[in-house]
Amino acid sequence: MTTAFAPPILDFSPFYGNDSEAKTKLVDEVRKCCHYNGFFQITGHRVPLELQKRVMECSKRFFNLPLEEKLQIDKSEKRMPSIETPTETINIANFLDNNSFNRGYELLRSQMLEVGTGPELKEGLYIGEEITEDHPYFLEKKLNSGPNQWPQTVSDKEEFQKTTMEYYHAVFELAKDVLGVVALTLGVDSTFFEPLTDGAVATMRYLHYPAQPKDEDEKLNRGIGAHTDFGCVTLLLQDEVDGLQVLDAPSGQWLDVKPVPGAYVINLGDLFMRMANDKYKSNTHRVINKSGKERYSIPFFFSGNPDYLCECLPNCRDHGEAAKYPPITVQDMVTASYKESYGRAEKYKKELEQKKVVSSPAVAVVGA
Repeated sequence: MTTAFAPPILDFSPFYGNDSEAKTKLVDEVRKCCHYNGFFQITGHRVPLELQKRVMECSKRFFNLPLEEKLQIDKSEKRMPSIETPTETINIANFLDNNSFNRGYELLRSQMLEVGTGPELKEGLYIGEEITEDHPYFLEKKLNSGPNQWPQTVSDKEEFQKTTMEYYHAVFELAKDVLGVVALTLGVDSTFFEPLTDGAVATMRYLHYPAQPKDEDEKLNRGIGAHTDFGCVTLLLQDEVDGLQVLDAPSGQWLDVKPVPGAYVINLGDLFMRMANDKYKSNTHRVINKSGKERYSIPFFFSGNPDYLCECLPNCRDHGEAAKYPPITVQDMVTASYKESYGRAEKYKKELEQKKVVSSPAVAVVGA
C-alpha cells in the first residue's frame, strides 16, 4: 500500500545562515518535494508574523464591505452579474471596462478551474506592483501590469494600501529566495533565476470563501476546483480555517494541508514544470470549505518577467533525452491559462441560462 505524504514543514532559515550542513539538508528536502509533488511548507523565513496578521485583517475589512462598494472596483471587462448575485442589488453602471490587466475585485463564481464542477465559490481582490499608465509594461500590455484599483470606502484606506504593498514586496522577495533554493536543487548557483525574477510580474490575491452548508453538493460548490497553478511558484498564506487539499498522486488520496501559524505553503506551477521537463511537479490541489466558517487566504502567484523565454533547465534531461516542450515566454504561457479558466466559467453560465430558458413554461396566448 502506498503511503501518502502531506506537504512537509521545512525550516527555511538555513538559506540565510552560514551552516552549510543545514543548508544542504534544506536543499535536499526541497529537491525531494519538487520531484514528489512540488509542494512544501516553510517557516523561518523573513516575512514578519506581525505583517502577516495585519494583511489578513486588511483582507477581512475589504470583504466585509457591501457588494455594491466592492463592485466599484470590479476588475472584469463588461462582466455580467454573477449567477448568485440578486438582480436588485446590481448597479449596471458598475459594469464598465475598468481595466484589462487583472486588478480589482472579482465576483463569486467568476472562475472555473475544474471541468465538471460549477464556477468557484470564492471572491477576490487582485493586486500587483503599483505602476503608472506611462510605464512600459502598461503601454505594451504586459501580463497583469497596470495601476491597482483600491477600494475607496474601506476603513483607513491609506493604511490598507500601505500594508497591502508592504506585504506584497516582502513576499516578492521571499519568492526570489525560494527560487534561489530551487536553483540549488538543480545543481546551479542560487542566482540562476535572476533573469526570470528581474522585472518579474506577480499577482497577490485576497480571497474569501463563504461558509458552505454541510449538505451542499461538494462537486458543484467547491471553493476552488481541482487544478494546477499557471506560473512559476505560488506562496500561500492561510488563516486558521482549513480547506486546502493536495492530491497525492501515487495513492490517489486528497490530503488536508492544515494551517500553520506564520508558515507559507509553497508549490510549483505549470510554467516551472514545463521548464523542468516534467521532472519537477506542478501538482493538483483544491479548496473545499466544509468547516462551517468563512475562510480567508492570500496566495501570491509569481509568474516572472513577461519576456523571459522559458526553456529546458539545466540537469532536467536524462541522458540523450530531448526537451519535451518548445520555448515559450512567461507572458504567452500564463495568458493562455487565464483565458482557458475564465472562458470555462463564462461558458458554464451561458449554458445554465440557456437551460433556464428552455425549461421555462410557455405562456398561453389568450384567445388563441
